[in-house]
Amino acid sequence: MTRLTSPLLPGRRPEFFQAVTHARPDFSFGSLGGLYTVMLFLPEAPDRAAAALRTLRAERDLLDDENRVAFTVTRDEAAFLALEPELPGIRHFHDPDGSIADRFGVRAPGGGTLGHWFLLDPSLRVVLAAPLEKSQPIFDRLRVAGPAENYAGVPIHAPVLIVPRVFEPELCRTLIDYYRADGGDPSGVMREINGMTVGVLDTFKKRRDATITDETLQKTIQNRVFHNLLPEIERAFSFKATRMERYIVACYSAQDGGYFRAHRDNTSKGTAHRRFACSINLNAEEFEGGDLRFAEFGRRTYRPPTGGAVIFSCSLLHEATPVTRGTRYAFLPFFYDDAAAKIREENARYIVPNTSTSASA
Repeated sequence: MTRLTSPLLPGRRPEFFQAVTHARPDFSFGSLGGLYTVMLFLPEAPDRAAAALRTLRAERDLLDDENRVAFTVTRDEAAFLALEPELPGIRHFHDPDGSIADRFGVRAPGGGTLGHWFLLDPSLRVVLAAPLEKSQPIFDRLRVAGPAENYAGVPIHAPVLIVPRVFEPELCRTLIDYYRADGGDPSGVMREINGMTVGVLDTFKKRRDATITDETLQKTIQNRVFHNLLPEIERAFSFKATRMERYIVACYSAQDGGYFRAHRDNTSKGTAHRRFACSINLNAEEFEGGDLRFAEFGRRTYRPPTGGAVIFSCSLLHEATPVTRGTRYAFLPFFYDDAAAKIREENARYIVPNTSTSASA
């Protein structure tokens, strides 16, 4: 973590972090992409903190959890526990060691927190920063901001690559048949718990995965990826992938509204080596919903055609929208290189044994 000695300037993005909220002990700051976010760092002085909270509450009509949200940050545990979420719109971070203040550059010389306001855009970059008593520009800007998806002022698109004809139709049907014969297992997510990467099952994702163990089928997949996909990744991103992680067919079904909420694929020690994610649709014409969305780049969704791939950086916030009709089948590998392979080897000691290899970050 980099400790900043002055408040973040407009255009800068704070380092991501996990912190305690009233709802969960490991809320991911990076999941706020796609929203305008007001950050209010509360000072230790109770009267000044109370005045700042009154100012924030007076603007609650702007905070709808759809386009705009606010978080306070406080170091004092008693002060944090005395607060409650005010939904929609206002939530709270506990910052006992001042690490969040460090990321925003508002740690006081004596170790406390400087009262300060920040307005972040939907890509989590600073739009405005202001001392505690000068909040008006923050809320004036928020009032005229409009929908979050228009934050750039011009149409924007996620930096993704769509490559058609990676798998031929026959291979797509073979992989679907493979899944149906296997039946799949519930797919978990990777969590960082007490410094270890653990695969867990929760409501963050509804998906079933079948692991491909047939070596002949694996070699066929390798052949198609090597010849049809990797050259396109290198051309578009100047990245030469040399390793592919996991062989799975994933199934999102409308029966349970299959989805995967907004996440990043490289946020734990066990997934830090991942460089690019890939989603190859196997039956794009047979389902509705189930598309990819990158909230930091608007509400547009992305769907590769049957046999086609969408490729994107594992550091991008993304979600799979709920399947509303039919069943979506997809092949979902990750790509990395030799340098990242060393990171994977070094971090292997942080992975809890029996963690599912099909789990995602």
